[in-house]
Amino acid sequence: MKMSNVAVAVMCAMLVVFLCGNHQVSMAAVTCNPLALSACASAITTSSPPSAQCCSKLKEQRPCLCQYVKDPNLQKVINSPNAKKVANICGSPFPTC
Repeated sequence: MKMSNVAVAVMCAMLVVFLCGNHQVSMAAVTCNPLALSACASAITTSSPPSAQCCSKLKEQRPCLCQYVKDPNLQKVINSPNAKKVANICGSPFPTC
């Protein structure tokens, strides 16, 4: 299912918010940075196959996904069916939060 232009615009606006804000939080060996998931934006918004870089970043950021779901600026994208589909394709299903 293709995302509407409004959904794509919302996704782009959220990426701008991330670029302007500092959302980095260190968790053990991983630095939580939602911008790292920008490599997955195309796969999430267009349902195209995720790139190797997307899958790598998704696996790297997996420990942070529950934190991202709690962020009102991120939760719509992170909870989207396409985001979960991309995670499953990458072999990194969403954790139970």
